[in-house]
Order: sequence, then C-alpha cells, then structure tokens
Amino acid sequence: MSKIQEFHRLHTGRELLLLGNAWDLLSALLLEEAGFKAIGTTSWGIANSLGYADGQLIDFDHHLSIIKAITDNVKIPVSADIEAGYGSDQRTILENVLRTADIGVAGINIEDSLKRQKGLRSVKEHCHLLEAMRMMLDNRGYHDFYINARIDTYFQMLEPFNETIERAKFYVESGASGIFIPGLVDIEEIKGIISDIDAPINLLSLPGLTDCHKLNEIGVKRFSFGNALSDKIIAYLKMNASQILKEQNTACLFEK
Repeated sequence: MSKIQEFHRLHTGRELLLLGNAWDLLSALLLEEAGFKAIGTTSWGIANSLGYADGQLIDFDHHLSIIKAITDNVKIPVSADIEAGYGSDQRTILENVLRTADIGVAGINIEDSLKRQKGLRSVKEHCHLLEAMRMMLDNRGYHDFYINARIDTYFQMLEPFNETIERAKFYVESGASGIFIPGLVDIEEIKGIISDIDAPINLLSLPGLTDCHKLNEIGVKRFSFGNALSDKIIAYLKMNASQILKEQNTACLFEK
C-alpha cells in the first residue's frame, strides 16, 4: 500500500485520525517516534521557525525544501500545508501543487482565503481550482491523493454556518477529499455539518475543542493541533531564556 493509499484509508476507519503537526525535520521525527500515524506540516510553525509571520511570506522553494526533508525522512504519510497555493493565478497554484505531490507527500491542505487582502475566493473560482487540481493529479497517477479543502468562513464571517455547508458541498463535488474547518468549535454546528457533508470533516484544536474521544463519537474524522505545539515550545524556550538571564544561573536547564 502506498503512502497516498494509507493516508486516504486513515480517514475512513472507525477511529478519528489525530494528525501530528510538524514544522521541521526534528519535530516530525519526534512525532513519528511518539506513535502518530501521519504528519501534517504547519505553515504557521514553519514560518515562525524561520522568523516570518504566516501568510505565504516564505519563498515557496524554501518552504517546499522543508516539507521534502520531512517526507524523505519519516516512514508515515505526510500532508503538506501549502496555505492558498503560493500563487495569485490558477496556473501557478497548480504547478505548486504538482511540485508538492512530486516530493512524495500523501496530501495537501488548500485554503479558500485570499492572502493579499481579506476575504474568500468565490465559490465558483475555488471549485474551478479544485476540479483542475484533481484532474491534474489523476492524470499524473496520483489517484486518491488527499485534497483537504480548508474553508475559512469561521475566521472571516460573523454567521458562517450556512455559507460553510454550501461551500463544503460544492468543494466535495469539485474533487475535494475532505473538508477542513478551522475555527469551528460549537458541537451542535459540528454535528450539523457532519450530517450534511458526504466527506471526512477535519477540525482544528482550539480552547474548548480538545477531546478526540468526544469528537470521534460525533463523527469527526480528522483532528489537528496546527501551530499550538510549536507555539508552546517557543513559549517554553522564551521562558527559560529569560529565567537564565535574570538569575544568571543555568540550573533550570537541568531540572526534571
């Protein structure tokens, strides 16, 4: 079974897939060693590790080289977070998707949000992109490649529920393998979306939305923690660095 097939299968079992989000090779190797069944890169974490803010500010070649280092060195499937595709036109985005598939990832996250301004791509425009993406990947032999269509309505709209369902249905019809809805935390709305959408639903861990067992019970198929782990490690590093400087003592580095 290829990694693409394995990753696709992980979304169809009885158990929710808890994805480990990595931002460099070391974090990916440690997540694999811990027992995670698949890894998703976090664009926020990668940007942070390089001194950038999130939002496609890194050169795509540099971003891709980090994803490739992870893919080349772990045995489990890797899904690449490529934000909105690192391009302002469909041709560039499709080229970047294909380059990402060619380095051996099993899937991607692709957003419907705009990067140079606030707002979302029109449903029609994003559906055309997803259709072209699926056709291109199939033509290159990447059958079952996982296109996780991220919908950013909950980050950009005051009343996103109905718009989210509408977009999700169109995206699935256009070739998306699954639907990712970061910012969605209300349990009743989660249930409503799951009952209406014929595709695996992926949620992002946020305060108040952390329990995989409860989410599995209501039918969520994939759960990720995004940049939360990398942020926690950065905060720990800052705290210890400040303590060392303030106390002029490195004892904290050896405390268990």
